[in-house]
Amino acid sequence: MIQTGELINRARALAYEALREDTRYNGNPFIEHPDGVARILSDQIGLSGECIAAVYLHEAWRMHPEVEISGFPDEVMTIVDGLQKISTIKPKDTRLEAENYKKLIVQYSTDPRVTVIKIADRLEVMRNLAMFPKSSRDQKNLETLMLYIPLAHQLGLYNIKSEMEDIYLKFAEPEQFRQITRKLKATEKDRVRLTEEFIRPLEKKLAAAGIRYKLKIRTKTAYSIFKKMQKQHVPFEGVFDVFAIRFIIDCESDRKVEQDLCWKVYSYVTEEYEPDISRLRDWISNPKPNGYECLHITVKNASGAFLEVQIRTKRMDDTAENGLASHWSYKGVKSDAMLDSWLKSVRYQLEHPYEEKAEDMPLPPSSEIFVFTPTGELRILPAGASVLDFAFNIHTGLGCRCIGGKVNGKAVSIKEKLATGDVVEIMSGKNQRPNADWLAWVVSAKARNKIKLELDAAVRKKAAEGRELLERRLKNWKMSLPDGLLNDMMHHLKYNSVISFMAAVGEGVIDVNDIKNYILNPDLLVIRNDRPEEKGGPKPEWSATDEILVINAKGVRGLEYKMSACCNPKYGDAVFGFVTRTEGIKIHREDCPNAPRLKERYPYRVQKVIWQEKK
Repeated sequence: MIQTGELINRARALAYEALREDTRYNGNPFIEHPDGVARILSDQIGLSGECIAAVYLHEAWRMHPEVEISGFPDEVMTIVDGLQKISTIKPKDTRLEAENYKKLIVQYSTDPRVTVIKIADRLEVMRNLAMFPKSSRDQKNLETLMLYIPLAHQLGLYNIKSEMEDIYLKFAEPEQFRQITRKLKATEKDRVRLTEEFIRPLEKKLAAAGIRYKLKIRTKTAYSIFKKMQKQHVPFEGVFDVFAIRFIIDCESDRKVEQDLCWKVYSYVTEEYEPDISRLRDWISNPKPNGYECLHITVKNASGAFLEVQIRTKRMDDTAENGLASHWSYKGVKSDAMLDSWLKSVRYQLEHPYEEKAEDMPLPPSSEIFVFTPTGELRILPAGASVLDFAFNIHTGLGCRCIGGKVNGKAVSIKEKLATGDVVEIMSGKNQRPNADWLAWVVSAKARNKIKLELDAAVRKKAAEGRELLERRLKNWKMSLPDGLLNDMMHHLKYNSVISFMAAVGEGVIDVNDIKNYILNPDLLVIRNDRPEEKGGPKPEWSATDEILVINAKGVRGLEYKMSACCNPKYGDAVFGFVTRTEGIKIHREDCPNAPRLKERYPYRVQKVIWQEKK
């Protein structure tokens, strides 16, 4: 049987030989990466030599598949196989959201130690994140936020979780990170002073009770403070629980003894200081599913400031800092039974994630989604973004020619909404052009602005064509279009600019022959029937509806009218009214030669009229 030390040495020697010509982005030997992961597993988590050996073998095999790995125990090779499977999971392949990423990793990890190793691997990458190109750095940072930080939290690897959170913030929000860390350093002496003042009245009581303890100042991470500031909409100074005072009780590892001592310390603290019972959290009687045990209480000190106090034993503290792995490594006792128990605990936690308060879990801002190109390139878009938004995010030209896309391999329309984790491929057509409807299908400012610019350019092009057409026809007709008449036409046809009017001419929406007719006969200009109803005065007789005009030989009451010379209506003829520009309503016979044209082209100007019975 291979001894642990020999096993690790053999695996590292194989990896060193296989990776001897490989370097990292910073030019250093690639062997630094598995060395760093091995130190994290050994020093921070306490995993076995089999896990460390598997790390070296995995990296050698991943970088050089031709390397022959033999002579290692089956247990090691099982872990290597799990690591190989996990390494194939990439955002561009998964097409899943964060929770499904985690489920997929658990599914691929037949041995739960694989997941723990992967978390350690990501921590080593994050510690060296600065050396990666920006695009790769941003993607790794996002993956860490979405996947590895929640996994570390789920397994209770709080030290690792906190370190990754702060590194994430350092690169995602560098200015916020600098400000918070600077203020934390500037207020460090205040925290020490408050802690010393807090413990002073308690020291004699705790000593008299024979309670051995260590006091620790637990300062929130920059990331936790940043989240508090965002959630509460306050500056750094407005976050009152920047730190907690932690009692770590030194006692035998017996749960009954531990619980009694924790509650005894609690009683001393709450006798001396006024507690806020609503903020009591008893994780000793009911530990969290990931193994976390502690008493939390908030008290008011002599000066009226609120302080968070945490009470736990050394064993509980080890679990809180290192998670479930601490049960395996606690006091150096490593039996097969303990290993089996720990593995079952990890597996259970991975397969049965428990509910956490929203503020406890790091999630991407709800106002953004994170999607990928088919090559794995990350793109960040506003929530509610569509395939069309994505196309314009890639390139304006691609957006203008977009006819649809494929989301996770499925063909969709340009209106399809995207979700975090989607892989999007854009379909384009050379004859495609933006239209006004597109503005209703995009949410990103970039897409909206580009579409408006393209539409404006298209309108101006059509307007130039329309103006050129109209000027050419007017020249042929030896006619001109006075500005006043043009303005009347625009007003009554509801065009708010000369450009939009001329564009309508260019598109054929407005017939240039109609414009000719308007010039020849201004009375036939379009007049909107928006004349307000007359107030007061006698109502017309026989007025069955507001659309009916009552006519007698003396004319329309309250309205101007003329009998049209083109058909000379007589009393009793079937007639209709037609609104003109300057002469009010003209009355035409139903069989007037102009009636079909007027009714077809200008139905909204036609008024129903009847003759009033002669008295």
